[in-house]
Amino acid sequence: MENKKGFLSTVWVFVTLNYLYCDLMGLMDSSLLKQYLTGNVDGLIINEEFLVYAGILMEIPIAMVLLSRVLGKNINCWTNIIAGSLKTVVMVVTLFVGSVTKYYAFFASIEIATTIFIVGYAIKWLGQNEA
Repeated sequence: MENKKGFLSTVWVFVTLNYLYCDLMGLMDSSLLKQYLTGNVDGLIINEEFLVYAGILMEIPIAMVLLSRVLGKNINCWTNIIAGSLKTVVMVVTLFVGSVTKYYAFFASIEIATTIFIVGYAIKWLGQNEA
């Protein structure tokens, strides 16, 4: 069981690094950076409320790094299924908001595939009997 916990935690680290690096690349994109500085990116208002929600969405994978290691099997599986499903849906939706850059589509495809994998792995683990 510990190997499964550690593996899930590591996969969450992987997907979190992809989220963060994609966001960093967005700040290096001069056309997006100009919009960030105005507080309006492709019609999306970047205000304190938006940033709180964005922070909550980013805290999910960060928390899953820890939770995957410390939770018991059943709650661990369900937490991974829920968190992975939520992050998958959010990433799919973001592909239809604003203008999607090539680098964003690249990272989003990795992130979506990874969170789908997490959900599948957790479902498989949930169905296994541990000795």
